[in-house]
Amino acid sequence: MPLGEKILQAATQFENIRILGVLQRLALVSFFGTLIILLVPQKHIPWLIGFILLFYWILLGCTHSYEASVDNIIAIVDRAILGASHMYKETVADGSVIAFDPEGILSTLPCIAHVLLGVWAGKLITETTNHEEKLQKLFIFGTILLFSGFLLDYGFPINKKIWSSSFVLVTCGFASLLLALLIWIIDIRQKKKWCIFFESFGINPLFIYVVAGILSILLGNISFIYNGEWITIKNFVYTVWLAPVFGNYLGSLIYALCFVFINWIIGHILYKKRIYIKL
Repeated sequence: MPLGEKILQAATQFENIRILGVLQRLALVSFFGTLIILLVPQKHIPWLIGFILLFYWILLGCTHSYEASVDNIIAIVDRAILGASHMYKETVADGSVIAFDPEGILSTLPCIAHVLLGVWAGKLITETTNHEEKLQKLFIFGTILLFSGFLLDYGFPINKKIWSSSFVLVTCGFASLLLALLIWIIDIRQKKKWCIFFESFGINPLFIYVVAGILSILLGNISFIYNGEWITIKNFVYTVWLAPVFGNYLGSLIYALCFVFINWIIGHILYKKRIYIKL
């Protein structure tokens, strides 16, 4: 189907539009995280984080909701509030397609704890001026989270799609340890030249994310006639140029790297011109 017809169809039919998504989740957790920080005393925030993660664990455990399925409490809540037609369609192990949203309403709850853990890590950094003490606190914080997450994995498996409590702890633990390492390399050792590539992404991260999403949709939908059949730009580049030369797996990797590089070029241009786009 030509792109114009697809755009017209998408612009006039809303009965199957997905309501939630990555950016919607970011907006929700930013709002509720900010609200909590403004209203809850700092000394109570660790207890609130623990309560959220424990409550979520008990809720999913009591309802046998450790896997993505139509019987999962996460999917049940989303279907009741959003409707199945407005949810992400998930392909499960048996090949069937179910309505299960990895950025759903109920699974946003542990994401709030995710944000609060990030705030607490920032607090450890900003409240200490001594670099050695700052790194020590951050390393201890990250190690405790990482150990707790892997320990919890025995009872509540690490699962991104349901945003399990163990997933929250493990990812925050790794992030804290990596952040401590980067502070040591960049701020203390002053080794900065190697990270310019990543700075181009970090200056306008949400904007680049949106650009990547739009570019992905365009490449996957803009089509033209090749050998008598309609083919999208994405399929043409992969099946005609890359796969015959590099094979399926390496060709797919090269396509992904090229896609990242294109987005990096956009981000780097903004970085060099000191254009900061806030979303």
